[in-house]
Amino acid sequence: MKFIDEFRDAAAVRALLDRIRTAITRPWTIMEVCGGQTHTIVRYGLDELLPREVALVHGPGCPVCVTPIEMIDLAIELARRPGIILCSFGDMLRVPGSAADLFDARAAGADVRIVYSPLDALALACREPSREVVFFAVGFETTAPTTAMAAYQAMRLKVPNFSVISAHVRVPPAIEAILSSPDNRVQGFLAAGHVCTIMGIDEYRPLVERFRVPIVVTGFEPVDLLQGVAMCVAQLEQGRAEVENQYARSVRKDGNLAARRLLEQVFTVVDRRWRGLATLPNSALALNDRYAAYDAIRRFGLTRPIASEPPECRAGDVLRGLLKPPVCPSFGKSCTPDRPLGAPMVSAEGACAAYFHAGRLAIGSAEAK
Repeated sequence: MKFIDEFRDAAAVRALLDRIRTAITRPWTIMEVCGGQTHTIVRYGLDELLPREVALVHGPGCPVCVTPIEMIDLAIELARRPGIILCSFGDMLRVPGSAADLFDARAAGADVRIVYSPLDALALACREPSREVVFFAVGFETTAPTTAMAAYQAMRLKVPNFSVISAHVRVPPAIEAILSSPDNRVQGFLAAGHVCTIMGIDEYRPLVERFRVPIVVTGFEPVDLLQGVAMCVAQLEQGRAEVENQYARSVRKDGNLAARRLLEQVFTVVDRRWRGLATLPNSALALNDRYAAYDAIRRFGLTRPIASEPPECRAGDVLRGLLKPPVCPSFGKSCTPDRPLGAPMVSAEGACAAYFHAGRLAIGSAEAK
């Protein structure tokens, strides 16, 4: 118990673990959707502190990880064109495409830059009027409003040399795909609190009603996650299926209405292929026709055939919660953060990276448990 004593909220951790142990009467499998939550779970060993009856599996909640290879290839192709500055977040530069990544493109002479916000890319476009500045946008509904604001400001300020490759995706279609899969064994979900801070909680109710699974909106601290597990286990044990909000200090029922209005103004919902999950209906956000001039794919006539993961990479199984990273034969061997085969090993929210950096290089079972 010495490890628990090292927690800042050790008493709360003990109380929640006791609450879960007291409530549980049978095995349950719960998926945390968010990659940030996965990193907390692995870093603090929460999965090892929980009773054996509670199996935590990791979902497709890393937007970098689910960005399909062909989108990476499009960004690389565009970055290599003369007169273009390609901007994105830092972890996108290491994600492998079909034959290279954006760091490789930069090493070969492409002007690829790391920014902390799409508004940084817009400001760069204003400073460099003779260059085309393209922002490669990734993220769930959490980060999409800042991309929408950049497009909105570009139109308002009449910035002619700014555009966006939108790889933004939505969480509910991914949960629906997992629950609809014939090999699904997830019985409850911990939903990402930051997504719900923007979108609210009502969009999960149809999933709860259709599939009869509990969904608990959960924060990111160890106590948040254990409380979310306790709430989810209580529902499962009592035969309930509801949307509950553990993260009430940040999440309101309707979310951030101003941000949601901005998303509706700038984006349209489209189908999109996800790495590891095939094409999901209504799962992505693309700039709508009003903002077509700022859509880099339309602006530059970009097309790219669908590409596949290397056969030795099992990132798709990891993203669907079917496999724990250390079980992959390539994990920590031919796939490392320095030489990744797939995005989950290099992204700051990737499950493979979480296990690798925590030194969790082995697991007892051949399948996720």
